Amino acid sequence: MISDIIAGPILRKTTAEELVIWWVSPQICRGEFHCYQQNELLLSLSLQDNNVKHFRCGAHAVVHLLHIKQHQLPTDSVLLYDLIFIQDEQKKNLATIQPKLVYPNFDKPSFVIPTKISNLLHGSCRNPHHFSEDSLLQADNKLSENLADVAARPSLLMFSGDQIYADHVAGPMLYVIHQVIELLGLNQEEFSQGHVKTSQELHQQQPFYYQREAILPLSDMQNAWLQRRKNVIFTSSYAHNHLISFAEMMAMYLLVWSPELWQHVELEGVTVPEGMQELYQKELKTIRDFKAGLYNVQRLLAHMPTYMIFDDHDVTDDWNLTAKWEQSAYGHPFSNRIIGNALMAYWLCQGWGNNPEVFEGDFLQQAMSYENTPKNPQHTEFIDHLYQFQQWHYHVDYSPKLIVLDSRTQRWRSESRLTKPSGLMDWESLCQLQQELLGESAVILVSPAPIFGVKLIEAIQKVATTLGQPLAVDAENWMAHPGAANTLLNIFRHPKTPQHFVILSGDVHYSFVYDVEIRFRQSSPHIWQITSSGIKNQFPMPFIGVLDNINRWLYGVYSPLNLFTKRRRMRVKARETDQANARRLVDQSGIGYVELSNDGSPSLICDLHSNKVTTFEPPKHED
Repeated sequence: MISDIIAGPILRKTTAEELVIWWVSPQICRGEFHCYQQNELLLSLSLQDNNVKHFRCGAHAVVHLLHIKQHQLPTDSVLLYDLIFIQDEQKKNLATIQPKLVYPNFDKPSFVIPTKISNLLHGSCRNPHHFSEDSLLQADNKLSENLADVAARPSLLMFSGDQIYADHVAGPMLYVIHQVIELLGLNQEEFSQGHVKTSQELHQQQPFYYQREAILPLSDMQNAWLQRRKNVIFTSSYAHNHLISFAEMMAMYLLVWSPELWQHVELEGVTVPEGMQELYQKELKTIRDFKAGLYNVQRLLAHMPTYMIFDDHDVTDDWNLTAKWEQSAYGHPFSNRIIGNALMAYWLCQGWGNNPEVFEGDFLQQAMSYENTPKNPQHTEFIDHLYQFQQWHYHVDYSPKLIVLDSRTQRWRSESRLTKPSGLMDWESLCQLQQELLGESAVILVSPAPIFGVKLIEAIQKVATTLGQPLAVDAENWMAHPGAANTLLNIFRHPKTPQHFVILSGDVHYSFVYDVEIRFRQSSPHIWQITSSGIKNQFPMPFIGVLDNINRWLYGVYSPLNLFTKRRRMRVKARETDQANARRLVDQSGIGYVELSNDGSPSLICDLHSNKVTTFEPPKHED
């Protein structure tokens, strides 16, 4: 029997004005929300339509979002909370429904409403079947060690992209996904101009394990030598099990955040194509290890405010990288639907909880139209609405202010050639960013891709772009588009810009820290580019060490090659680690941890790994 909670609860937002909690249940939940300080009941609310929105995505799957405004709860204190579900005159609380959800010596999950961010956890790129350990287990350890200490307890957890890999799915995971679709009765759909006409065919009759590239849409593309050829629109080299339907996307989210559904599925017994059985067994081992840690992941997310933003793999590799890619992907009905399905699932499982108020009104009305009638016309209309939506970015009024950028749907398309990389944000969105920054003394800026990246890797991407192959090297860095790069750098040079910028990034599958200042200016703002990637992924070894050394030789602080880069007016100093090799680029999976001083500057920057802690030391010399 499926539990009353399929996934969650995930604590999404805790501010002095708002409290947001997300979870998924088999049915619409009725009951109460309670909040305590020690044993004193501070707040008791019925779960009613005025504070809980719900969205049914299957016969036995309902997404809930509890949004409490103006709650008057105390800040900077450890608070306990509970959800009490009432059904058939029976009451069940969280500890009864999910006993492993609470930490030892506690009978309820807890949270803190911080007024000031003194420390935080951050990361990206969590691939369930990568061989590395899930670093969210280290985040869980960090929280458990400081659960009752408000000052030492991490203020928030920031996911900066690739919370799922819709385009890189293990065979065992896809097999489990299809069982979950059947178990929960997730919504089915029809496809236009696809090799399969309905999702029932895809989920039941022809699942195409390890063969999905054969049914993904093709498009005429033109390469650098003016030869026309057919290409798969979705450019991931790992697209053999690319998710397609909305049901597949939703099942993936439920499986990566919660252990519940894993208790009701089988991992073996599926028939895979000849020659793929060895790979299936290899992936099976990593999936079993991933599954074993999900109780800790569920517990972590129930106790810590968690903010999220998409990057490419939440949808598909190279999402909106070039204008030509956009023309091909959105111009084909089948690929248009696949991208839209990923964006629907992102809204339900990630975006909605970041800033619920922007999804009210017309947006929610459009979503409810599909919920009430999950047929093809309503499905298409909702996806069209998602494509027009322009408020995936958001900010949270902590101190320092947390500003999270959407660098995927507001692209600055190349004006010289459609196959050149688009800017990560366009002129209008960058102007809006500048307005967000005015009047702030310090900010935490979340950019999924590093704003200040590794120059050598950016140079390699530039060469590939010149040869007409930007998709081959994932050439989507901030400096790849002159307009976006110069506009962003001018924001940093603006006289009224904040004096302290902490930039949190992921995407690249390695970690590094840069200290950045404006050259030839005494009152330069202080900028820290802090990149931590990935949570369960890493750059292929040993290549990152080679790139690290070459980058150090070619692009030291005083290297004349810097004069040929767009950020030549910026002084960029890489931090060395405290490890024996003193490497600047760290290729081991981990979760980033940052402690902030009162003025918003970082006093400690490190990565938490399964077997050690890597600390990035402040620069002691300029080289």
